[in-house]
Amino acid sequence: MENFEFGREFWITVGAVFILLIMSGFFSGSETALTAASRSKLQTKANKGSAGAARALNVTNDTEGLIGSILLGNNLVNILATSLITALFTQMMGENGILLATLVMTFLVLVFAEVLPKTYAITNAESAAISVSRPISVFVFIFAPIVSFVRFLVRGVLWIFGVATDPDTNILAVREEIAGALTLGHQEGVVEKEDRDRILGALDLSDRTVEEIMLHRSGIEMIDVSLPAEEILSQCLESAHTRLPLYRGNPENIVGVIHAKDLARAMVKLTRDNKIREKALEQFKVLDVAMEPYFVPETTPLDDQMRQFLKRHTHFALVVDEYGALQGLITLEDILEEIVGEITDEFDTSGNSVTKAQDGHVIVDGAMTIRDLNRAQEWNLPDEEANTLAGLVIHEAQMIPSEGQVFVFYDFRFEVVGRKENRIISLKIQKL
Repeated sequence: MENFEFGREFWITVGAVFILLIMSGFFSGSETALTAASRSKLQTKANKGSAGAARALNVTNDTEGLIGSILLGNNLVNILATSLITALFTQMMGENGILLATLVMTFLVLVFAEVLPKTYAITNAESAAISVSRPISVFVFIFAPIVSFVRFLVRGVLWIFGVATDPDTNILAVREEIAGALTLGHQEGVVEKEDRDRILGALDLSDRTVEEIMLHRSGIEMIDVSLPAEEILSQCLESAHTRLPLYRGNPENIVGVIHAKDLARAMVKLTRDNKIREKALEQFKVLDVAMEPYFVPETTPLDDQMRQFLKRHTHFALVVDEYGALQGLITLEDILEEIVGEITDEFDTSGNSVTKAQDGHVIVDGAMTIRDLNRAQEWNLPDEEANTLAGLVIHEAQMIPSEGQVFVFYDFRFEVVGRKENRIISLKIQKL
């Protein structure tokens, strides 16, 4: 140390280390900015004419190439800076300089090349990504041959150990990213529960089928086409529904669907002249004004079914299984309710209400879907094995329970409050 002179070489080395630390900070910050930046926000900026945002989107399309180039540049400058300062400290202090150089470079790299640039990049992800997109794209181009070789080498090593890699696989799907952001936003109080449920409901349509939300055949109101015209009209007027299936002989044999408005128009037209009213009613055939029944498979995804409803300009479909047997019916309103929640009017007789008690339990209809209860109570009852609460209890109990029986599973207490024949009418449920 005594014979060491702080000459030109010393200051050149210090200056080089300083520049290399700046480059290391640039690579570290760029990596964080380009990976943390929201692609949707960048796309919005690009649509508004931001060339930097478009360039940032382009450079992040190849994530593997981007990360490889940044890591290559970062390691090059860090190793070079460490080598220079180690050589400098060795000249100054001998072998003891190696330890000091390690401590000094660890501190400098940690603070000025890692924590500081990454903290800034996280705080200003989109603006930082736009700023660094041009120089980073140059480095990606320059390092492309080396990165390609490294890719080939890495995949070869992973293949030896039986690990398959797919460079086109997204780490996080867009749908899962949106769902996660909504859930986190609701937990932090930024997103309202209703808004979260609506968006998640729309996202879930492709994963759910008609079978899960249809009205079961046991609850369908039907009309026998062989009935007199006046009786058919009376049934339509007394019903809370505007569209009713028509059957002949057997309720499984659906031959049409009557709309109350079409029936009313036909009746008015036939009975305007009192002289021929009685004869006209006797000759009236309801199938003349009925629509053709529209059948759909029970496995149809909800988003596909909604598109079909809009395409066919109809709101009503009958659901059949793989053998063609009637299973239930579904309407456009049923699908919309999966997005916006329960839609009720003055004629709605839905039993999917939740009656809450002070001690924390709820009284629900057995036919209520598990999904609807989970959304109403923010619970997490599983719906893989059954669609309705009654179905869940029967599946878990492996029997049709009697009224008053109590079961405990999934940390919930289920009590059968009402049963009619083989159907569970109502349940009392309490989270333990």
